[in-house]
Amino acid sequence: MEYGKNAAFSSAKALPREDTPLIPNSPTLSSQSKTFANVFIAIVGAGVLGLPYAFKRTGWIMSLMMLFSVAGLTHYCMMLLIHTRRKLQSLSGEFAKINSFGDLGFTVCGSVGRFVVDVMIVLSQSGFCIGYLIFIGNTMANLFNASSPDSLTSQVIAFSMSAKSWYIWGCFPFQLGLSSVATLTHLAPLSIFADVVDLAAMGVVIVKDVFLMMENRPEVRAFGGLSVFFYGMGVAVYAFEGIGMVLPLESETKERETFGKILGFSMGLISVIYGAFGVLGYFAFGNDTQDIITANLGPGFISLLVQLGLCVNLLFTFPLMMNPVYEIVERRFRGGRYSLWLRWLSVMLVTLVALTVPNFADFLSLVGSSVCCGLGFVLPALFHLLVFKEEMNWKGWTIDAGIVSLGLVLAVSGTWYALMEIFAIKA
Repeated sequence: MEYGKNAAFSSAKALPREDTPLIPNSPTLSSQSKTFANVFIAIVGAGVLGLPYAFKRTGWIMSLMMLFSVAGLTHYCMMLLIHTRRKLQSLSGEFAKINSFGDLGFTVCGSVGRFVVDVMIVLSQSGFCIGYLIFIGNTMANLFNASSPDSLTSQVIAFSMSAKSWYIWGCFPFQLGLSSVATLTHLAPLSIFADVVDLAAMGVVIVKDVFLMMENRPEVRAFGGLSVFFYGMGVAVYAFEGIGMVLPLESETKERETFGKILGFSMGLISVIYGAFGVLGYFAFGNDTQDIITANLGPGFISLLVQLGLCVNLLFTFPLMMNPVYEIVERRFRGGRYSLWLRWLSVMLVTLVALTVPNFADFLSLVGSSVCCGLGFVLPALFHLLVFKEEMNWKGWTIDAGIVSLGLVLAVSGTWYALMEIFAIKA
């Protein structure tokens, strides 16, 4: 899960930061299996649930090409961050002080670099949590209101606010309580539970997809138009966004020379899982594929259990994903001291935005394009270029500059298209 695992300061009583792996550190460094688990948890999240809808919009072959391309480029940029930190270590001997993405930004570009990274982390983490609330609101409304439009509850909702809004506001007091917890270690097991439920839900959905695909064989298309290319790229980038965890994970690896291979294997495995999930979901429902694939599961106890389980785990994952936001705003406005009112204000703002966005997958595309492209592509290549500029040949310059340019184009174009989609739905 992206940025959701934060490290403690050197003092045991200090507040957590944005650079702690999910599985707590032991006195010894992480083994290869533990490193793999942390990488897997850092990347796999709720964004996978919007992949089948993205496959429907962009075509299954085009989507697979984009998915694997984004995975390869994301892995390359993750390694750029690692090489950049190692280079700075060799120059200054202060490797241990660069614990997070923000620390690296400060080392390379000073206060401006940290500020840019901090802003992007706040926007991306808030975006992830907004997506969680949209998922919970839409899923609960589909489960308990769509089937009984004439019920008393539905009539009350019709005269006040939407069912989605009721459920999102219902999450609000729980999030205020969970976000008040200052020690992240008390919440970390909840995120492990969330990923286990995610994988179990994905398995259930895939099995059902296979049976429906064999039975129905709906019409599907291989390629979408150019107009949906940036939409699909945004969703794919969102799905793989976990670059902020690379530096702390690599520094905690027992055999650092093997980290690149572990990271590459993890990205490859996750790509295959994502590709299978997207293809099978689209092949099972065709043009009827919903923006949240679980909405296609239909009635039944297993379907109800899967959707409720996902809602519960996202409810508990919310404070973990918001913790980097709390760390940044408390550092900038309270000198790093715990601030209950800043945390509650952050939760309020995220909730208000979630109430205005109707479509889960469209919002994934917006966050993936607007922020994740900057964090995942632009900044790693830019920092690498600035640190290695004196010793790189023209090929290295071209690659780094090309990635920066590509990231900017994807960010601007994808953001524009995603906003058009969101406002078109609202209109």
